Amino acid sequence: MEYLSLSEYVKQMRKQYNLTQVDLSEKSGVGLRFVRELERGKQSLRLDKVNQILNLFGSEVGVVPMNKDNFGV
Repeated sequence: MEYLSLSEYVKQMRKQYNLTQVDLSEKSGVGLRFVRELERGKQSLRLDKVNQILNLFGSEVGVVPMNKDNFGV
């Protein structure tokens, strides 16, 4: 299974639904600047706004369990 980055996923879904960045901004209720920063892969973004966008595509950001050995605890 291929995993996409968050920015790649949003861009791919936006294009799949034939939305411009402006359309996505308006439909999700976030600013155009936020959409652009998200698609560029900005490292720090507000999760509530990310979820506003992802909700349009039936997704959301959530916790994914990892192998405890990865933490060095």
